[in-house]
Amino acid sequence: MPFTPKSFKGSIPALITPMKDGAVDEAAFRKLVRWQIAQGSSGLVPCGTTGESPTLSHEEHMRVIDICLEETDGRVPVIAGAGSNSTAEAISLTKHAKAMGADAVLSVTGYYNKPSQEGIYRHYAAIAEAVDIPIILYNIPARAIVGIDVDTMARLSKIPNIIGVKDATANLARVLRERTACGPDWVQLSGEDGTALAYMAQGAQGVISVTANVAPKLCAEFQKACAEKRWDDALKLQTKLMPLHDAMFCEPSPAPVKYAASVLGLCSDEVRLPMMAATETARAKVRAAMELVGVTAE
Repeated sequence: MPFTPKSFKGSIPALITPMKDGAVDEAAFRKLVRWQIAQGSSGLVPCGTTGESPTLSHEEHMRVIDICLEETDGRVPVIAGAGSNSTAEAISLTKHAKAMGADAVLSVTGYYNKPSQEGIYRHYAAIAEAVDIPIILYNIPARAIVGIDVDTMARLSKIPNIIGVKDATANLARVLRERTACGPDWVQLSGEDGTALAYMAQGAQGVISVTANVAPKLCAEFQKACAEKRWDDALKLQTKLMPLHDAMFCEPSPAPVKYAASVLGLCSDEVRLPMMAATETARAKVRAAMELVGVTAE
């Protein structure tokens, strides 16, 4: 039974891509996917920014998505990263994601090119016309330089297979503005762990999370509390998690989260240039946060 837009909710980790000796560590990635599902994650995002998609070859990108789908085996939705600053390339990656059985794609704005709002609209409209798959917009101006204006998002929401947004703006005023502009069925997923509680309190469905890579159970419990409107419990859990949220970005991501994953024995801390492995200063911060939050190897 296919997943519906209402299925994209809760704690959804933006998965790291384990590396070993310069190559994708397929065995470690399979282990990570199985562990995430066992720990309560309600969806998975392979090949997002946290998955080092900018440095994956097309073959590696497609292989990572394939492995994620194989290991998930329909148990939770898979939202495949399929964005590019080239519309033609984004269409190609989106076609592959659909062919392999992904439940949706996460599609970023045209980074580096700095397209106009009309260019952003036409970019997404072209992808949606070319591939019949649910598309979740990825609004992350801190990395892409350009953002999706609310008016542009409202236009895009009228395209049937553009169903929602991963919002990494940390602009909490946008949550209600976007819902007003796009309608009550618009899927709203936070893309910023530190502001996720306030985002959820305004009616969002979930979060695409970095921290959930290494604290999936706690992140799932936090999301469950939000969904059940147990706000006191949600606040306690978010307060507990906050040192880890901060530590995950003490240096450019995904170096800190990959180091944390290595401490848990999930994979090595290897990243690809131009990303650098976490420094000793960052490692100390990550270890201290993990100890404080109670995240340890099983």
